[in-house]
This record gives sequence, structure tokens and C-alpha cells, in this order.
Amino acid sequence: MSAIRLLVLGAVRQHGRAHGYQVRNDLEYWGAHEWSNAKPGSIYHALKQMAKQGLLVAHEIAPSTAGGPPRTEYEITEAGTEEFLNLLRSNLVSYDQRPDMLSAALGFIVDLPRDEAVDLLKQRVRGIEEWRRSVTEYYTPEEGPEQLGHIGEIMNLWVHTADGGVEWTRGLIQRIEGGAYTFAGEGEPFVGVLAEGEENPFAAGEQRESRESRESRAEGDR
Repeated sequence: MSAIRLLVLGAVRQHGRAHGYQVRNDLEYWGAHEWSNAKPGSIYHALKQMAKQGLLVAHEIAPSTAGGPPRTEYEITEAGTEEFLNLLRSNLVSYDQRPDMLSAALGFIVDLPRDEAVDLLKQRVRGIEEWRRSVTEYYTPEEGPEQLGHIGEIMNLWVHTADGGVEWTRGLIQRIEGGAYTFAGEGEPFVGVLAEGEENPFAAGEQRESRESRESRAEGDR
């Protein structure tokens, strides 16, 4: 499963109600277009697909001032919120997923209560350690990768990545347990989205176009 589902649901949920360009702008602001498949076409397709699946509600509002078709705004449903939280929890725990899945989950980790986030990350550590134990039953890191020829470099990479993942996750747990960040139920959350009309300094190479013209063209083409 790709990260786009979690990213789009989470972005809409943070706004309460958002149109396609807003979602795209937020994901580019987070750099998601660099580390995931959150490209414009994928974002608009995911919005429409999840609206058909009942995870989002599509609201058609007035045509854009640029003269394009009516703009569609999306709102997350109860089923969408359930799907979002399920994806968030599973991607914080699971080790056998692509890096974009964990990155997407980290972007929304504060949507969970602090204690639950810590518990999920501890489960992640246990999962990585169990994976490492299973691998090192037939691959001994201390003997070096040469024991399996150049193919051993693949195992060497995986084991080092696992060790780094455990170290990083434990560090994150320590920071969270030490009071870092504002989690669900603790007060005003960190604002990680752009306000309506706010220019995105990290937009993917389209800074010279007006926001309205980009939005109307993107929505009209899909």
C-alpha cells in the first residue's frame, strides 16, 4: 500500500474541509513529493477515489475566480477517520513497509494520545528486534558480508538499517516521554498546514503561476 492514502486523509482531516490544491500544497510543503508518490495526479485521483469509497465527502462550491470549473472541497467522514487512524497505527508499528509509509505516519503521530504513540513505537522496536533475530540465525553480522559473496552486502544493508531503526525509534520514544511535542488532548496542536492563500516556499517548480489558475486547471483536467 502506498503512503498517498494516509497522507491525503490526514491532510483533509487537519483542515476540516479542503480542496485538492490545498491538499497538494500541504504535501509539497512537507516535502512529501520528494519521498513518496504524492504527485499532483496521485493526489487528485486519491481524493476522488476515496470520495467514491465513502471515506471523504465531496462538496462542489462556486467556480474559481480564474473562470475554471466549480471547485470541489472534501471533508473526511467517520469511516475515513477510522481508516486514517488504522493506517496511522499500523504504519508506526510495522517494520516491513517502505520508508514513505513511516514518514507519512510520523507526520500525523501527534493525532494520537502520547501514551498510545509511545506504546506503538515500542511495538515497532520489538518488531525490528524480532526481524533481526530471525535474519541472524543464518547471517552473522560479525563475520562480515563476504561470507555470502557480494550478495552479503544486501543482508549487511538490511541489518545496519534495522540497527539504525532501533536506535532512532528509541530516541524518538525518549523525546516523547520527555514531553516533546503536543499530542491529542494536550492543547493546541502544532500547525503544519498552510493557511488559505499562503504561498508555499517549497512548491514543486510552479511558483510563477497564480494559485487560482493552477487550481482550476488541475481540477478541471481530472
